[in-house]
Amino acid sequence: MNSPAEKDYRGRALEIAIHLAVIAIVLLGACWMFSPFVMVVLWAIVLAVTFYPLFGTIRTVVGGRRKLAGSIFIVLSLAVILVPVGLLTSSLLEAAMAARKQAEAGTLVIPPPTDQVREWPVIGQRVYEIWQSASDDLRTTAEKFQPQIRNVARKIISAVGDLAGGLGQTVLALIIAGVLMMNAEAGARAARSIASKLGGQRGPPMVDLSVATIRSVVKGVILVALIQALLASGGLAIARVPFVGLWALLVMMLAVMQLPPILILGPIIPWVFAHNDSTLVGVLFTVWSILVSSSDPLLKMGLLGRGLGVPMLVILAGAIGGMIRAGMIGFFVGPVLLAIFYQLFTEWVREDTPGADPAVLPGSSHCPDRPGDAL
Repeated sequence: MNSPAEKDYRGRALEIAIHLAVIAIVLLGACWMFSPFVMVVLWAIVLAVTFYPLFGTIRTVVGGRRKLAGSIFIVLSLAVILVPVGLLTSSLLEAAMAARKQAEAGTLVIPPPTDQVREWPVIGQRVYEIWQSASDDLRTTAEKFQPQIRNVARKIISAVGDLAGGLGQTVLALIIAGVLMMNAEAGARAARSIASKLGGQRGPPMVDLSVATIRSVVKGVILVALIQALLASGGLAIARVPFVGLWALLVMMLAVMQLPPILILGPIIPWVFAHNDSTLVGVLFTVWSILVSSSDPLLKMGLLGRGLGVPMLVILAGAIGGMIRAGMIGFFVGPVLLAIFYQLFTEWVREDTPGADPAVLPGSSHCPDRPGDAL
């Protein structure tokens, strides 16, 4: 027969178990409902932390009015994103419609390949034969490779859909970022309070380190990649290379993954020489491509003052893993999150290492920003 104390113990244990189960159900339900917005909110936080100094400048100009400064930031950032995308989309649609009309009228002409195509490694001979066949009889070649063309078309449509979804998420993230910056002080206090709850005295310094890491990765990786893509697109446009937007996007993606843009620009160089009457254009494009590909260290030095204190493999893994898990938004958020984890982990290890200076990270070359700048 159970004693009263044992019955009371079992009753309390059951009550605690029920309480924990209810809390777990509520937390799981909240996470499940919020899961579609996780990447957008994370991207918004990254943008807010990165552009908060700019927001502070705008707020100073407008006399300290936070809501007005936030509204100006949202309008300007959306204009910077949407205007180039709109122009690029318009040009691509016009080119696609023109090509379709020419194909329907039977006037679409594929220029014959040059002998330099044969010299391409591995695929040169095969590409030359298919290209030459399309130049001689486009309709027959299209019918012969119809299954492959359909497969490629489906992949292109899927990629375009992913890009459109990523653009929509970025627009929403910029709006959220503007709202977050309007309430930056409250957000900073909340972040420090949560960090203190989780890490005690170590918590607030970790918030400062996270802010510094976000700004360093965005400036040293994403912003550098955007600049390289813009430089590459300028050279491609002057050399009259078709589909400039596509090649610029690929250059940006490679640059984010810390890979040289010459991997994209290099194969285009023979095409420029083959399709331009002036050899000077090809030479200038070659030199420009090399300069763009080698500009990474100089751009990082100019934006950060020193090199980025995160290993290349961390950035590469974050970009690839983020794109696999969350598409284009994950491609940009992934490196930031993995870099934060790397910096926090190395700081934690260094703090627990006897004789180590916790103020200096191994391999790091930047210091945390001012605590007041944290969101």
